[in-house]
Amino acid sequence: MKLLNQSLKYLSVSIFLIVTVWSAVFYLNMLDEIHDSIDDGLDNYKLLIIKRMENDSTVLLKPDFEEGNYTIHKIEETKALGMRDYFTDTLLYMQNEDDLEPVRMLTSAFKHGDDYYQLTVFNSTVEEDDLIEDLFYSIIWLYVILVVSIILINNVVLKRLWKPFYSLLNELKSYRIDKESPLPKVIGDTKEFRELEVAVGALIIRARETYWNQKKFTENASHELQTPLAIISTKLELMLEKESLGSENSENVGQILQTIQRLTRLNKSLLLLSKIENRQFNELAKVDFAMLVNQSVEDLEDFAGFRNVEVTVEESAKLNFLMDESLASILVSNLLRNAIFHNLEGGKVRVKLNENSLRVSNTGKGKELDSKKIFDRFQKETNNNSSTGLGLAIVYAICRLYGFEVNYTFDGQHCFEVKMD
Repeated sequence: MKLLNQSLKYLSVSIFLIVTVWSAVFYLNMLDEIHDSIDDGLDNYKLLIIKRMENDSTVLLKPDFEEGNYTIHKIEETKALGMRDYFTDTLLYMQNEDDLEPVRMLTSAFKHGDDYYQLTVFNSTVEEDDLIEDLFYSIIWLYVILVVSIILINNVVLKRLWKPFYSLLNELKSYRIDKESPLPKVIGDTKEFRELEVAVGALIIRARETYWNQKKFTENASHELQTPLAIISTKLELMLEKESLGSENSENVGQILQTIQRLTRLNKSLLLLSKIENRQFNELAKVDFAMLVNQSVEDLEDFAGFRNVEVTVEESAKLNFLMDESLASILVSNLLRNAIFHNLEGGKVRVKLNENSLRVSNTGKGKELDSKKIFDRFQKETNNNSSTGLGLAIVYAICRLYGFEVNYTFDGQHCFEVKMD
């Protein structure tokens, strides 16, 4: 989820909670203010009635609410002396509404002459259910307006504010450490983005230095190790051709020569892995995997024939992908070589090409391999010293470089599938 959308989500939830709490507090305060205003009016009305009573004794003849907003009842002295003014909320029948309506009522006691009376005064008040309904719809509209305002602010103001960040991000996506490109720059004077520019620049400089050091080491290692290994192999081969060597010495020299050859293959594989992980393969081309598979099958024909392994290719759809052609060739070759090498005498290898996947399955030991370790370096399921244990590690490194998914499954046959979605 984008940063702007995340901020919108959190702001919307926060505003909803704030508005909800604010609405409850506002409602209680408004209700309290309404009651306070009505209570003041009732107090004043009570005083006016008592004052009017001094000049008009007929006011005392009001036992019910039929013709006014008050009633007067004669009560005992003891009851009157123990009574304090109190307010209540109740319902009274209103003829104009033909229904019970909420009222605020004041009950008080007073003395007139030698007698004591109870005075009850009422006034209409707000209907709380109507008030809550009106307040609810008002709050909903307020919330909608606030959210719409935030969306507009996000898409106009904040988007402009974050523009330097997204500009820097786009530069970083296309930046290549192996190229002497200028460091990404931030447009604007925002302090945090300037600090980000400095931090990113320092990180790129360190990464570039590390990359060139590793590349230089790889090139030096390739040259400095391959040359003496080749010289040693040549001299050992010349020694084997001499008739003066005894059979025992010839056997020892042959074993040394095999070790040197394995060391040469190991060195090449490790250097290849290093180059892949350092992303030193930058040439992109549209690769036809069907052609690569057929070429690899032809190249490994003698090897398969020596082990008496039958290789079949099934192409159900065209499989093309944009990548380095040499790495694609290594990927296919290593999968096929692994399937042939770890096969049974007279076994089979089946290659299947789909629209977005390459599947290589082979017969072998009827035992499932450890899928968690099989792509590790130097992980070998055989004691054969001719295997370097790096073939599948190279396959995994290539897949990781291009975002492919490589899986191992066992269904009676050992299956390796590379998905190129």
